[in-house]
Amino acid sequence: MNWISNFVKPTINSLFSRREVPEHLWSKCSGCGTMLFHRELTENLNVCTSCGHHMALSPRERFTSLFDNGAFSEIDVPSPVADPLHFRDQKRYPDRMKSAKRSTGEAEAMLVAQGEVGRTPIIAAAHDFRFMGGSMGMYVGNAVIAAAAAATKRKRPLVLFSAAGGARMQEGILSLMQMPRTTVAVEQLKEAGLPYIVVLTHPTTGGVTASYAMLGDIQIAEPNALICFAGPRVIEQTIREKLPEGFQRAEYLLDHGMLDRVTHRRDMREELITILRMLLRESPAVKGDLPAPDLKLPAKTPATEPGSGQKRKKAGER
Repeated sequence: MNWISNFVKPTINSLFSRREVPEHLWSKCSGCGTMLFHRELTENLNVCTSCGHHMALSPRERFTSLFDNGAFSEIDVPSPVADPLHFRDQKRYPDRMKSAKRSTGEAEAMLVAQGEVGRTPIIAAAHDFRFMGGSMGMYVGNAVIAAAAAATKRKRPLVLFSAAGGARMQEGILSLMQMPRTTVAVEQLKEAGLPYIVVLTHPTTGGVTASYAMLGDIQIAEPNALICFAGPRVIEQTIREKLPEGFQRAEYLLDHGMLDRVTHRRDMREELITILRMLLRESPAVKGDLPAPDLKLPAKTPATEPGSGQKRKKAGER
């Protein structure tokens, strides 16, 4: 028996060998660069515990933390014509769509759902910025219209969470047509006397800002969210002047009267409950009597299963 090769060498190797670290155990804050433990970050609703930077939150994660007990049911959205312009840049449009579906596990860039927030039934819609930058195409237009129609039919308020890079260039003029379509849908909601609340998250830009994202009865934003039509770099290059510090950020817009509130994500649910009850002329909520949200955000949808996680009860099925 060779004592050195059979005992000493394996012992030394085990002491100095590199231990395997599971993937997705740590996340890096895009604001301050701090490495954050994934469980701590999830419990804090994807808000950096070091600098308070609000990182992206998927629609399912947002709805889970918003609705009572994390329970909600999806509302069907009509599917538009696929690739109406046969668009191609570096990739074919259908290939980009397949890639986005595979990486996000969602059908498109917006999710519409119904449920209760503080025992108040609402309709909610949320952009998914992971899906081609949350860009507004025909599907997103259909989703906003479906959300407004469901809210009108069920006599419920509509709460919309925006996060978009603007109109989807792969659909050309058809994407720009969603601006008047969604504006009409919001106007019909208001004619029915139903509240429409918009929560602007980082970033909300382009045609989305120029249409339904700025038409709310109440405009709320998450801290430091970029909210604009044209970005600050484009404006600086156009006017050849240095813009004020924090220009087009949520706090700047609040100071200049374009927003009603800037609310931290952990306080958003209670804020919405208070505003919804006020607009619906209901009595104030008793905090100890309200059902709790589900702060355990859903697990990431496997990239190999596009559309998984959607096997919930459809709208109207009780």
